[in-house]
Amino acid sequence: MMTDNADDPAPDAARRSAAELAATLHTAVEDSAFSGVIRVDHGGTTVLEQGYGLADRAYEIAMTPGHRLGVASISKGFTALAIGALIDDGALALDAPVRPLLGEDLPEVDDAVTVQHLLAHTSGIGDYLDESAAEITDHVLEVPVHTLVDTEDFLSVLDGHPQVSIPGDHFEYNNAGYVLLALLAQRVAGCDFHELVRTRVLAPAGMTATDYPRMDELGGDVARSYLEEEGLRTNALHLPVRGSGDGGAVTTAADLAAFWPALLEGRIVSPSTLEALTAPRVVVEDEEMRYGRGFWRGLDSELLILEGYDAGVSARTWHDPATGITASVLANHSDGAWPVVVATDGE
Repeated sequence: MMTDNADDPAPDAARRSAAELAATLHTAVEDSAFSGVIRVDHGGTTVLEQGYGLADRAYEIAMTPGHRLGVASISKGFTALAIGALIDDGALALDAPVRPLLGEDLPEVDDAVTVQHLLAHTSGIGDYLDESAAEITDHVLEVPVHTLVDTEDFLSVLDGHPQVSIPGDHFEYNNAGYVLLALLAQRVAGCDFHELVRTRVLAPAGMTATDYPRMDELGGDVARSYLEEEGLRTNALHLPVRGSGDGGAVTTAADLAAFWPALLEGRIVSPSTLEALTAPRVVVEDEEMRYGRGFWRGLDSELLILEGYDAGVSARTWHDPATGITASVLANHSDGAWPVVVATDGE
C-alpha cells in the first residue's frame, strides 16, 4: 500500500528514497529535451508533480500537471483489469477459449487460444501491428485511421493474419491480442468496451480525467503528441481515431497516482484476480523486465510497471511495493520519456 504507518519498519528511509527519486527525475529532465509531466508519491504525499515543456507547440502552451497525455500501452493494464472484473463476475475465465465468442470472425485465430494466452502475449496469433518491422513514427495501419472507432471496427485490421506459433508456446508481445481481449470483453459484457473500462476500472479508482477520446476532437486539456523532439507534426494520422484494448487512453499523472492504491486495495479486482494478472510468468530479456498478464514486473525487484510507446507517446508508471513509492513519467513526444526513465533504472 502507499501509506506510511506504524508497521512500516523504515518510513524515514522510504521518504528519503521518494525524495531522492524525485530529485533524480527532475535532474534527468533538465539534462534532456523532455516535455511532459512527472509525479512521485509516497505515503499519501505528493513529493513531486510538475509539467515541463509545451503541451501545444504551435500556440506555445506550457505543460501543466493538469494536462492529460496519451499513454499508449499503459492502456493494456486497463484492458487486463476489465477482463479481470468479468472474471470476478463469473462471466469469463482465464482458461476460456476465445472461439465461442468469436464465432465465424477471425477464422485464422487458433481454436486453442484462450483468454490467458491473450493476456500473457503467448497466443501466437498474427499481429496487425508488427513493431519490429517499422519505425515508431511510420504510418503502419493498413486501413484509413478514421474508420477505427468502435472495437468491432478493428476486425478489419485483425483479420487475415495467420497464426504464427502454437498457443502457449512462448511470449511474443502482441498488440492484436489486446484488441481481441477488448472485443471479447465487449461481447461478454454487452456494452461498449470503453464504457466497460470506465465503469469497472476507472470509476472504482477515482480516475475521473482518464478516457478514450477521438483523436480528431481532443479537448483543450489534452496535450498534443509530437512525432519528434522538435517540430509541429503530431501523431493524428498514425493511430486509430479512437483506441481500443491495446492503447488510446489519455490520463493525468494524478489519475495514475490514484490508480495504484485502488488496484492494491482491491477496489478494481479481487486479490486472487490481481495476483493472477500481476504474478511474473516470463523473463523478457530484451526489456530487462518480467511479464505477467497485462503488467510488467521488475527484473530483480517486485516493481509493478505499466508503460507505453507509440508515435508521439512514451510513458511509464510504476509502484514499488517495498517502499510504497509510486511514480509516473509521461511524455508527449515519441522518445521523450526514456532518457528520464533510464536515469532512474525505472525505480
